[in-house]
Amino acid sequence: MARRTNHYDVAFEGFLRQSRVPYVSVDETKRALLQNASLKSMDFIVYSDKTRNLLVDVKGRRFPAAGQGGHRWENWATQDDIDCLLKWEQVFGGDFRALLVFAYHVAEPGGNHGLDACHTYRNRTYAFYGVWVDQYGGAMRKRSPRWETVWLPAEPFQQLRSPISDFL
Repeated sequence: MARRTNHYDVAFEGFLRQSRVPYVSVDETKRALLQNASLKSMDFIVYSDKTRNLLVDVKGRRFPAAGQGGHRWENWATQDDIDCLLKWEQVFGGDFRALLVFAYHVAEPGGNHGLDACHTYRNRTYAFYGVWVDQYGGAMRKRSPRWETVWLPAEPFQQLRSPISDFL
């Protein structure tokens, strides 16, 4: 098992364990070399009863997002995240599909935020939403050329995201 220090990854792993979903934790501190190209590793390989098996990269975000002028659903990733996950999907083949899991730390638990099933782990509340990487890539926009980040506007994100239970 990979050693995890990111509370979002740890919470998602706790959710998988509690839900008795089979998974493999990937050591994200290592980058794989594939055809002389360095690839960022996904965080988890998750076995699903509902869909193809999942190549998961967890993106931790706060909900609602702090200091974003009312923007509640931060969903940015790096272009490298998207590119590498799509390459991993090709390497693993047709039985696997890449998924971004946005792990939202719910800053104000107990309120009616319109969140689907929440998960409590180590006295923090989280909501987990998935977006297929190929769909994210088809709708994404550049966020910061300098940092090479991308994102989805609110409407496409709302249309493409689903509670994690829909994938497991």
